[in-house]
Amino acid sequence: MAVKRNRWLVISVLVVAVGAFLALSVLPFLSAGGDRPSTATSNGSNSPEVNEAQAELEARARGYELVLEREPDNQTAIEGLVDARIQLGDLEGVVEPLEKLAELNPNTPEYRVLLGQTKQSIGDLDGAADEFRTVLDQRPGEMNALQGLTALLLQQERPQAAVGLLQDTLQSAPQINEVTPGAVDVGSVQLLLAQVYVEEGDIDEALRVYDDAIDAAPDDFRPVLAKALVLRDAGREPDAVVLFQQAEELAPAQFKDQVRQLASNQTPDPEGDTVAPAESDAPPEPSEAETPDPGVAEDGEFID
Repeated sequence: MAVKRNRWLVISVLVVAVGAFLALSVLPFLSAGGDRPSTATSNGSNSPEVNEAQAELEARARGYELVLEREPDNQTAIEGLVDARIQLGDLEGVVEPLEKLAELNPNTPEYRVLLGQTKQSIGDLDGAADEFRTVLDQRPGEMNALQGLTALLLQQERPQAAVGLLQDTLQSAPQINEVTPGAVDVGSVQLLLAQVYVEEGDIDEALRVYDDAIDAAPDDFRPVLAKALVLRDAGREPDAVVLFQQAEELAPAQFKDQVRQLASNQTPDPEGDTVAPAESDAPPEPSEAETPDPGVAEDGEFID
């Protein structure tokens, strides 16, 4: 499972390399909350300090609730309530205020994506799918929602539905991009589609998609790197080495270190530090939203 998560992490980083936001934590107040450990759970008896911190969070949440009784559309209070409930470990309690934020900000899809990830994390898979699809109905190329729905479909063991979703997106991309240039990042969608094939063991089809992506955008390092990772996992080390070198040459300066880490079989950390060496292949599990982790985080996020 860890390797599977590593693969999706790498995918996210690759997509983020061209500006798409795939991390699960997309909003500053949620990211800040996710960085702090929840005071709602602990091993054994709570210490006085933990009890005091939890009481403070509960009081803060109640304060925001009182504000919202008077001003139901106060976004600062809604965001504060979301943050407090995340820190308390109350993800079910996050759903209602996130729904309100999504309603108040229809042109900010990140709120609804986070809502979908939150619903997924508490087991409401149908509700999560509805949120992702609502975003995609309005913005077919929204990469946060595409990745979220793709991961959800794989979690439900519906790989063909995931493939169909991404193929349909690619098929409609020329028309959508003609109306709104750049609305669908074709290269990012191809990366996601190829990874679905990898997860399902259809390596030949994954390599075909990577080749299509390379032909379409020969200066894009992402499909080159992704193909190198797949070839290495398939035991074709000499071919992979050549592609790793090519990917490093093509990569922008800020991504060269991560490419080197992946080439040396290490998982790149979003903060820029090297994480543990990646183990050999094993199917990933679509990442569930972590405190709406963002996960996606912005990256989210590289693929192994």
